[in-house]
Amino acid sequence: MAKKKPSPTSPGPVDAPDEATPPASPAATVSASAGARSSAARKAPTPGAGATTTAAPAPDADPTGGIPDDGAGEPDDEEPSVLQRRPAIEYQSVPKNDLFLVKAFLAATPGLKTLQSYRRPWLRADLLAGVAVAAYMVPQCMAYSAMVGVPAVVGLWTALAALLAYAFMGGSRLLSVGPESTVALMAGTAIGPMSNGDPQRAIALGAALSLIVAMWCFVARLARLGVIAELLSQPLLIGYLLGAAVLMVVGQLGKFTGTKVEGESIVLQIQSFIHVVGQAHLNTVLVGLATLVVIFGIHFVRHNWPAPLIAVTLATIAATVLQLKDFGVKVVGAVPTGLPFPAMPAVSWSDVQSLLVAGIGVAIVAYGDNTLVARAFPAPLDEGEDRSVNTIDPQQELVALGGSHVLAGLFGGYPVSSSGSRTALAVASGARTQVYSLAAAACVVIVLFIAGPLVANLPATSLAAVVIYAATKLVKIGELKRLAKFRRRELLLAAAATLGTMFFGILAGVGIAIALSVLEMAQRLARPNDGVLGRVPGVPGMHDVADYANAETLPGLVVFRYDAPLFFANVGDLQRRALRVVDQENAAFPDTPTRWFVLNVEANVEVDITAADGLRELHADLAGRGVRLGLARVKHTLFLALSRAGLTDLIGTDMLFPTLPVAEEAYLEWAAANPAPKPRAIEAGPTPAPAPTWLPAEEHPAGNGHHGDHAGHASAPTRTQRVVVHQPTSVIDPEHRD
Repeated sequence: MAKKKPSPTSPGPVDAPDEATPPASPAATVSASAGARSSAARKAPTPGAGATTTAAPAPDADPTGGIPDDGAGEPDDEEPSVLQRRPAIEYQSVPKNDLFLVKAFLAATPGLKTLQSYRRPWLRADLLAGVAVAAYMVPQCMAYSAMVGVPAVVGLWTALAALLAYAFMGGSRLLSVGPESTVALMAGTAIGPMSNGDPQRAIALGAALSLIVAMWCFVARLARLGVIAELLSQPLLIGYLLGAAVLMVVGQLGKFTGTKVEGESIVLQIQSFIHVVGQAHLNTVLVGLATLVVIFGIHFVRHNWPAPLIAVTLATIAATVLQLKDFGVKVVGAVPTGLPFPAMPAVSWSDVQSLLVAGIGVAIVAYGDNTLVARAFPAPLDEGEDRSVNTIDPQQELVALGGSHVLAGLFGGYPVSSSGSRTALAVASGARTQVYSLAAAACVVIVLFIAGPLVANLPATSLAAVVIYAATKLVKIGELKRLAKFRRRELLLAAAATLGTMFFGILAGVGIAIALSVLEMAQRLARPNDGVLGRVPGVPGMHDVADYANAETLPGLVVFRYDAPLFFANVGDLQRRALRVVDQENAAFPDTPTRWFVLNVEANVEVDITAADGLRELHADLAGRGVRLGLARVKHTLFLALSRAGLTDLIGTDMLFPTLPVAEEAYLEWAAANPAPKPRAIEAGPTPAPAPTWLPAEEHPAGNGHHGDHAGHASAPTRTQRVVVHQPTSVIDPEHRD
């Protein structure tokens, strides 16, 4: 016979004895479907009428809490079963103390995680993309080497080191890191005057500069300065790249025309070119122009083809077949094959000191390029992949960039950055991960070991044409139009960055761009937008009354929003605006002057001491006008800062509000308990009135005289008329009597 199922209702109170028995060990019970339980729960004896309880299991009971089989057949389906115990696992409340070097290595090589989860279907696309990028990169790197002042093969050493380092250390799946035009120009500007035309010394100085850039990247990582890339705003970056493009073109005019152009600044170089342009070598110019025509023609007809590689290949074939060097066309000459042995560059300490400042500028530009290009080209995701694989850690990118420069410097290379054009080519070719960079590195190795004799007849003017083509890719005409359409100030900032880069150099241009970014940001913070907030019928919340024609405010209450954190540069501006708003409110509504001024401080987390003093002065100025100062949307950190400055005692905690609606409700309650005094009326006319007449605004009949014999406000006063003038009063009128 099945036992009766206990009532689901909670048991009634039980009279506990004076000395309670030890409680039974807790056991969890669950309801299960019929036939799914292995044993029935033991029913506890009833200690009294109407009460049930659970007793501890008897000593001879099953240790699992069940009842030994009594031979009655299947266990009772009506009883709840007891959860069965299971073997315990080994718990570790404190994680294992892994070796520091192991943890540091794993943190510095996020690319390994991608390789560990690599999917076989990606391999074909990555290999094809690697070949395409290598075909595009090889002539680029050789051309950029001429900008630095080192042999063409050094560009291939640099590319190989950067590709390998970033594939393992970088956070982006698609970013192509290696020689880049802007950074190459900066490096050439820094080491050119120090090398005096000696290629071997230029190699050593370029490698030293690369290691110095790596040092600055690691220092920035320790100081968590990844935010520095955010200082290059889009308008300034566009303007800076335009200036760099002009410098690149001017720097290649001598090689493109077969003349010798001198001068360190763009002005001197242009003046020098004007003097020697009449001596331009015709055959050299024709070869350069033909190379440019082929590059642009292929680019417009077949955008995904490696136009620079095809163009320089055709130029090399033509130079070999036609023996162009016999006609005065300069060629690259013998190119060493193989790889150099890793070594520290042979430079003096004075050389290092001279390159320290240049290294800062190169590091800033290279890091800015890396982060911007990496964000612009997220990797495509397969079904089921987490979108977080495209999240770029700014701090880790500093480590990856530093590691790329270390390896490049040890192999005799020069500073590197990311290439937007190569990254876009990788995306167009279907690349999925940095395996395409490893494939491109393999192609570079093949070129290094077998292609030396093949590029000996490559015309130097063709490499100059490749650089000029790369410079055109830096000019963003569409972006300039977008800036002009969006806001003229943005276009002016871009123009300032362009002129600064052109006339003061790449390094100074970087500094000017960053300084302009900071100044423009400070100007916006120092003079932000503001607004008086009110209610709009049918629209929830409080809004700027300037945005709605039917906005409404409460008489005597001004809610003011200041759209910037308060600090030393803008607190004076806040004071002036707040008092001006109060004066305008009082002039518009003289019968109900301002009694509360509530400042919305949601943009503030904390304030500096100057801003705190400014709030103190604002409190005093408002009090002089009979107005109480309140703060709404006060965060806890701001409250602590105000307390340390003594402002919470001055303003009063009753005037600090968590939200705007709370501030409104508080004002309504306060206004009901403290009714505004009636405005004082003064009679004016040829005969002074014996006593002032109190006429509240709500009692004025529109367009009619008072008491039947006074003229209305709209009529002009005459000798027999009296005009009632209403004056605003303070919050507390000593002459007012209730």
